[in-house]
Amino acid sequence: MSVELEMDMDAAVLTVGGGFDLDDGHKQIQEHARALAAELDPVATEADASSELYEPMRSALAASGLAAHVVPAAYGGHSETLDPLAITVIREALMYSSAHLDSLFGVQGIGSYTLTVGGTEELKQEWLPKVVSLQAIAAIALTEPEVGSDLRAVQTTIEQVDGGLRVRGRKSFITNGGAASFYCVLGREGDGYSMVLVPADAQGLTARAGDDLIAPHILGELEFDDVVVPASHRLGIPGKAFSLMLQALAVFRVSVAGSAVGLAQAALDEALKHAQNRTQFGAPLIELGPVAQSLALSWTEVETARSMAYRAAALARTDPLGHLDFSSMAKISATETAGRVVDRAVQVMGRFGLVRGSKIERLYRNARPLRIYEGSTEVLLDSLARRLQKVAK
Repeated sequence: MSVELEMDMDAAVLTVGGGFDLDDGHKQIQEHARALAAELDPVATEADASSELYEPMRSALAASGLAAHVVPAAYGGHSETLDPLAITVIREALMYSSAHLDSLFGVQGIGSYTLTVGGTEELKQEWLPKVVSLQAIAAIALTEPEVGSDLRAVQTTIEQVDGGLRVRGRKSFITNGGAASFYCVLGREGDGYSMVLVPADAQGLTARAGDDLIAPHILGELEFDDVVVPASHRLGIPGKAFSLMLQALAVFRVSVAGSAVGLAQAALDEALKHAQNRTQFGAPLIELGPVAQSLALSWTEVETARSMAYRAAALARTDPLGHLDFSSMAKISATETAGRVVDRAVQVMGRFGLVRGSKIERLYRNARPLRIYEGSTEVLLDSLARRLQKVAK
């Protein structure tokens, strides 16, 4: 291999991934997101250790205008319809520096999407401009103490009563729980499933802090004790909102793949820097065969996951539900890759990879939840297996 080619390969690894076939517009979005991530990198460790809203990141994200990419232009957003590829590219850049920053951006999107698609015009005008400016923090309330992946088993109820819609039940492990300004809530209504927007200050709604996670996260437990909201707060068609919830997952699941790619790239870059600067047996670690091969394998897997994430996100731009299989594949590929890459990075760094408070420890912790939320690997594989059987018939 020529020296020039080796130098080109080194430069490719040390950047936050290649551009692939991103058009100029998406490249500009990517550069904007990377600039914000770099600006906030000095406070990333402090933010990622917080289970409460980290105000410097909220204000910086608001000032950046990036949240405009999760809301339609009619309500202060960037484009007429949401672009999953833009959202994926942004989350990749933000996660490279901070899981807190990535989550804050991502949940503004998935937390408000059912409002965007299923809310009344009045409700959208009230809330969506505030989502863009981060004056309002969004959240979606799906899971319950006894319900995780099997969302058809939810026990929370929504009932039409005099004066509006009554919500009863509990929601558990809710991102932004306790920090959100409103919650888009999934519940049973008769024999079907409905969704309703509940403002955080609604009478009868109680929020408390959730469990501490190995990767600190804004997490809350919600209790709806005969909460009544106006009938205009309904999202979607009565008894038919399960598909609305699936649309939200279809648009944003692939963006989790972007987050995972960003984290994996950060872990690879951290390990590569260590391997270039650490000398053992009279040579840099990078010149020791097993170390170099480990890094090369990680590079290969990161680029493969990125390619799949971008392709799936591009497909989701035209038909999110129709291409949900590809979004699921991308999430599986990228999140499993992130787990492997960060584990190899720790191994390459040896005892330095085990130091509490180090960047690689933070990445190691933050990688683990990616394989669970918004569709665990096992649940997604099971769904894909059933789809494969249907296609094969």
